[in-house]
Amino acid sequence: MSDEKNDLPEKQQPSKDILPLLKGWDYEAGTINVRKINGLDGKPKLQMRLDLGLLQMELSGRPDGAKPHGYDSLLDYFEEQLREHKKTNGTELGFHLTSGECQMLREEGVMYYHRYLGLFVLEEFSAVVRDTDRNLRLLDICGKYALQQEDRLFLEQYRPYIVMMNVRARASMLFTEKKYRQALQMVTDELDGFREFFANFGQEDAFSQSNEVKILK
Repeated sequence: MSDEKNDLPEKQQPSKDILPLLKGWDYEAGTINVRKINGLDGKPKLQMRLDLGLLQMELSGRPDGAKPHGYDSLLDYFEEQLREHKKTNGTELGFHLTSGECQMLREEGVMYYHRYLGLFVLEEFSAVVRDTDRNLRLLDICGKYALQQEDRLFLEQYRPYIVMMNVRARASMLFTEKKYRQALQMVTDELDGFREFFANFGQEDAFSQSNEVKILK
């Protein structure tokens, strides 16, 4: 039986051109262009305008809507594998992540990065906290269980940025609730944490040069 859709004359087939979706929503260089729309499934979606098109993301779960191994994310899957390993063996010794697994986790982390960046612009701070907390867990599991040293260290360069976004979101929530003193204290405490972070890597001078530190200040 032939595909009725493909039997349609070429001019009658639905166009795959995304230009109509972008009409009236011009890309603005130097800004983060995001909006929320209602999807065909009735659920809200987050769209981010790029120079050559757009990204569309789910607002909860994995941004692309996938369920790797039946879990909400690949990170959730490996965290469950770790729990099962500890339960079976009574120790975490012997649990590890291969370079390929770390690469897949890093690629998944980028999806969450795009989403929490857009959510911050929309001032949906609790969701930003959720996604940045999640990506910090990603750094932790790779940093502790990756087989290769380069995989253990690779993501650490992004920790200051993720922490900064997490703290900004948390402080913004407190600020909205007019808890100004608590918000200020949270930022001050994290600045101390940044100072310690750079000291642990023997880069004390990097503290004053860090963009994340400047933003928090």
